[in-house]
Formats: sequence, structure tokens, C-alpha cells
Amino acid sequence: MSENQQSKIVNQQSPISRVGIIGGGTMGSGIAQVAATSGCKVKLYDTNQKALDKAKAALEKILNRLIEKGRIDSVEKLRIQGNISYVNTLKELSDSNLTIEAIIENLDIKKKVFSELESYVANDCIIASNTSSLSIASIAASLKRPERCIGIHFFNPAPLMKLVEVIPAIQTSEAVLEQSIKTISDWKKIVAVAKDTPGFIVNRVARPFYGESLRIYEEGIADFATIDWSLKTLGGFRMGPFELMDFIGNDVNYTVTETVFTAFYFDPRYKPAFTQKRFSEAGYLGRKSGKGYYDYDDNGKKVESTTVTLSAVEESLKEQIFNRVLVMLINEAADALFLNIASAEDIDNAMTKGVNYPKGLLAWADEKGIDWCVNKLDDLYSEYHEDRYRCSPLLRKMNRENKTFFN
Repeated sequence: MSENQQSKIVNQQSPISRVGIIGGGTMGSGIAQVAATSGCKVKLYDTNQKALDKAKAALEKILNRLIEKGRIDSVEKLRIQGNISYVNTLKELSDSNLTIEAIIENLDIKKKVFSELESYVANDCIIASNTSSLSIASIAASLKRPERCIGIHFFNPAPLMKLVEVIPAIQTSEAVLEQSIKTISDWKKIVAVAKDTPGFIVNRVARPFYGESLRIYEEGIADFATIDWSLKTLGGFRMGPFELMDFIGNDVNYTVTETVFTAFYFDPRYKPAFTQKRFSEAGYLGRKSGKGYYDYDDNGKKVESTTVTLSAVEESLKEQIFNRVLVMLINEAADALFLNIASAEDIDNAMTKGVNYPKGLLAWADEKGIDWCVNKLDDLYSEYHEDRYRCSPLLRKMNRENKTFFN
């Protein structure tokens, strides 16, 4: 990159005012709403006119609901709608200061789109991907000016979820990182900066919530409803792991797990479960298919609710289930900090604001006691002798030095 090109990017400190969104699906249209609400002129691009029509109709419905709830008035509704235009050619994004891609999680397709997009936009336009798990460095490599590329990962639904992960690639310039953080903060979102590693923060740290729960089921320790009860009632999670997998879709959740597992060179901590693979293969995807770990009616509501009656022995079992999943989550969060994936504050913010965990996992570790975490993990390793249960070196070091994450 020449000094002149570097200067153009470094000096881009004026607020982002023109935003291009690639992909008219739920995520793309949600990001468009966020940017438009913040006053940006937004162009939402999709090759499928039906997708654009659906996005426009969905926004109308969402804004009407906000009026009913008294959160906006009709003038604000018209302002937001007026800030969004719907286009079906990529070239129409040429005047954008910032473009955010939100299409299929396929690296080759993203690279092709980014390469074409770069031929239309100005040299100082930031080109971002909303990918949840793919390498930002690989995506950036498709550009002639990779220093302008960055990951900006929203969570679904984008207008409601407070957290956005910002992921610089090794090629990303410091100016682009700073401008991206400022823009997302201006959009009233909480930013968590993450290293460009598989799953970033949330999709990495959250893997045991699903994986360990599936392992407990496969060992025959408890059924789906019992495991969900344990995490919700004892842990305060809004949804149990099997309810959440049904909500996300077993096909989507399994693919993310498989992607992270492969990207981490088959580290056993991220090993997928055959149960979820078979459910996905059978078409038992969850709410969207009417059947998953639970059955659902046409409105996506669970057909049967299981009432769990607890005896003293069952109470003890369910506490063991909760503690086992919790300590695996804590271990993953601690290892993310150990490997400098993000700061302790950003890791805990990511889990509470990105996926609505009841507490930050590192703060939870302080509350339970670092010694408690190390002993639980060592007990699991002693029982299974699997590398899946290895204790993070950071937890072990903190235990020796009698330290905590925040206190």
C-alpha cells in the first residue's frame, strides 16, 4: 500500500454516513435497520427481488410494532424507512463509506463478492463481513487492499441484541479498526474486539453449552428436559441447551460446531456430537421443521412441556449436570483470555450481551472460586482421561497465585 493510500484510510475520521448491506435476509435487513435508525443512508442489496420485498415488508411490520409499544412515532418510522433503499446490483453500493456483507457462510462465495465489490467502491470504503466463524484474514486476502477489510459480527436479531464483535484481520489497518469501533459505538451497540480465530468470542466460548450437554445425554445421565431444567433453574439461563439448539436449528448449530472443530485442528474440546448430527440428517431441525429435541406446533410453540418432579437424589443429579456444563464454559472463557482472544471485560460482555448469559463466565468463576473450577476440571479429567477436560493453564496459574479475574 502506498503512503497516499495509507493516508486516505488513516485520515478517514468523519462519521460513516453511507452504508451498503449485502444480503437481504434476516441478518442483513436487521443491520440495515440499525444503521438507518442511527441516521445513515443505507442501500440494502440482494440479487433476489423477493428477498428485498420481504425485507421491506418485515421492516414495515417491525416499525408498526414499535409504534404500538410507544417506542417510536409515525414521523420516526418514516425517517427510518426513508433512510433505506433497496437495490439489486452490487454496483449501486459504489458511494458507500462502509459495506457489511451478510450472506451465506461460504468462504469462496464471500471472496467472489468482495473481489467484485472492491472494483466499485472508493479506496477509503471499509469492507466488512458479518461472518460468525470464518477467517477474516482469508476474506481480506481476496481484496487488492486487504487493510480495509474487517469483521463486524452482529447477533440475531440485530436491532435488539446489544453486542457486536469487531474482528480485525492481521492485514487490517489500525485506522480501519478505530473507525469501525467508533461507528458501531455510534450505532448504540456494545463493542467487543476479538482476535481473528475460529468462532471469535461467542461462538468459541459457547461451544460447551451445547457440546457438554449433548455428551451428558449420550452418556445416559439425563434426558433433554432434565438437562434443560438444570441449566435454566439452577443456572438462570433463559433457554436450556436443547431448547436453544432447536431455536437456532440443529443444522446451523451443528455446522458451526463442525467448522470450529475443524478450524482448531480437531481439538477434542470442540468435538461435535453424533446425536446432533443424526437429528440434523433426519431433518429434525427444531422449531423450523416442527420437530427437534422437542415437538412444535405450526406457530413454533412446544407441543408438550415436561414437568420435572425432583426427589432429593434428582436434585443432586441436576446440580451435577449444571456444574459440569458451567465449569466447561468457564474453562473455555479462561482459555480465550489466556490466548489473548479478547480482554476479560470483552469476554464477559460478549456472553452476557451477545447470548444473554445470566452472568459473565469469568465473573462466575470468581464467584464459584478458582480452586472450585480447577478441582472440578481435574475430577472430570481423572474420570475420563480425555484432553477435552484439560484445565486451562490460566486457571491453574491463578489458583496457585490465589488470584481472581476481577476482584
